[in-house]
Amino acid sequence: MNLRRWLTPGIGVKRWLLVTFLGLLLLSLGVAHMLRQVSRDFEPGGPFDTLTSLLTLQFLPFALRGLLIGALGLTLVGIGAYRVIRVVTDPLRADADQPLVEVIYQKRFLARGPKVVAIGGGTGLSTLLRGLKEHTSNLTAVVTVADDGGSSGVLRQELGIAPMGDIRNCIAALADAEPLMNQLLQYRFPTAESAASGGDATTIETPGLAGHALGNLLLAAMTAIEGGDFEEGVRRINRILAVRGQVVPVTATPLTLHARLSDGSTVDGQSRIMRTAAIDRVWITPDGVLASDDALTAIAEADLVVLGPGSLYTSILPSLLIPGIRDAVLAAQAPRIYVCNVATQEGETTGLDLADHVRALIAHTAPGIIDLVLANNRFDARRPTDWSAEAVRLHWPPSGLVEPPHLVLDDVVDPDNAHHHDPGRLAAAVLRAGEAEMPRRRRAIARSAS
Repeated sequence: MNLRRWLTPGIGVKRWLLVTFLGLLLLSLGVAHMLRQVSRDFEPGGPFDTLTSLLTLQFLPFALRGLLIGALGLTLVGIGAYRVIRVVTDPLRADADQPLVEVIYQKRFLARGPKVVAIGGGTGLSTLLRGLKEHTSNLTAVVTVADDGGSSGVLRQELGIAPMGDIRNCIAALADAEPLMNQLLQYRFPTAESAASGGDATTIETPGLAGHALGNLLLAAMTAIEGGDFEEGVRRINRILAVRGQVVPVTATPLTLHARLSDGSTVDGQSRIMRTAAIDRVWITPDGVLASDDALTAIAEADLVVLGPGSLYTSILPSLLIPGIRDAVLAAQAPRIYVCNVATQEGETTGLDLADHVRALIAHTAPGIIDLVLANNRFDARRPTDWSAEAVRLHWPPSGLVEPPHLVLDDVVDPDNAHHHDPGRLAAAVLRAGEAEMPRRRRAIARSAS
């Protein structure tokens, strides 16, 4: 496995080994030429002549002599080069258990991958990022800041900073040491109830910290260190935790999400809206929120823009309702893909089919904001026993749209959980669909320019 990775095209190792080999070959020819000239001055049969003959293996046949010396030289060059690289790079490796070739592969090969911007939040976005980071390190996750529940909601109320729960999840997903980093960032200090009923003997109640996720506290602390600059605090955490790509908040301003239901009543707050059915329209306050500069730059430079997966009304739309983000996606040169959830969510999307999802997305933003819709077409995945939702029905096209986006169906569901995407399958499907959509997107841009 390691040898195959070393020989991966584009990793930037083979070419320099070849240059080193050619240099050593020329050096060897120079030394041989010098020995040949010097040996002519030795007395034939004398001690110097005898020593030179022994060192150059003159007692062996010519072909065998060259084969042995060449094999020995190549072996020494390989061992020496490998050891030098290890000595130089071992102290710089972030994870001593990770093979050296994997470190080089990540830094060199993945750095040449496409620039992908993923907009959304919740479990769906972090699932997509886990898959995409195996294909490219040019990733930007633009994350919603409308959460008002749990630890994020408490810190938002007490410190006045944007909620960071979804940001924490995305940072954990993109961290190089993901499994361990995920456990660390997602760790929640126990409450009195959990300490009493909970679990292991090391569970200790921590007044003041009860219920808070460690990742949220780190983000809050870094924001304070940066003088209250939430965006700069997130940038610093990206670097400290060796994130493969970057995670940026869609805005530094905490957003409040509001919803109007089909009966005319209203519901306020993301945590309440996500449990509410029959949503007619959502909006955010305060008005005139400025989008993150990092998010706008990433969208403008992207090779692919992905909306979702994630909760339609509470994860994806809050970001797109910011005028700067909506306009940036509309103006993007890259293909824009909407990834629909594999299943409805009890509450906000109960009973919605594929066409309903797309119609709601476009109604809240603008026609032409997406070029392509990616949806799941495998329905035999295992359903959790406590699952009350249903697979998203593939009703298409949406009524009322003059030019509906293209539809791509693929097997992107987790075979063991019909409620979630599979990270690897989803990432591969997104990249395939984006590459296929690129020529159409270029033609559309050319027509609009003319």
